[in-house]
Amino acid sequence: MSYKDGTKSTLGPYVDPTPLPASVPQVAELGVTSAPLKSAAFFIGAHCKEYNEDFMLCKNENRDPAHCLLEGRRVTRCAADLINKMRENCVKEFNEHWGCLELNNQEYYRCRKPERTLNKCMFDKLGLKKVIPGTPEGQTQIHEVENPIHKRMQK
Repeated sequence: MSYKDGTKSTLGPYVDPTPLPASVPQVAELGVTSAPLKSAAFFIGAHCKEYNEDFMLCKNENRDPAHCLLEGRRVTRCAADLINKMRENCVKEFNEHWGCLELNNQEYYRCRKPERTLNKCMFDKLGLKKVIPGTPEGQTQIHEVENPIHKRMQK
């Protein structure tokens, strides 16, 4: 396909041909869409907490994106490691939960049943427990409420 000025369009996404510096380690992309990432988000937060804290401290030091590439790559590697562990140990539960999110506009509350089975599998096989940050002390986590009451929200 060509434009009037003679330039050609590319049908794929733009990829910057400039190679990264040798000081930045190469890391493969996670290879998942938003639904699997949302399904695994709290587990990634728990599993990769140290790397993410280093990355956030680095970002606070300097707003130049190139400054924190090394720390960002570590977070990506950690997340990829956890996604692979989830696929090895809890693939059925993981696929059911993110599939439910995919079909339900990525709303957690619509997918509590598969979420509970995923949470149990993750705790039993990997020792990771889903904890939502900011939940008041002593209050039941929203995903652990047995019979939630859903009602319309007035806007």
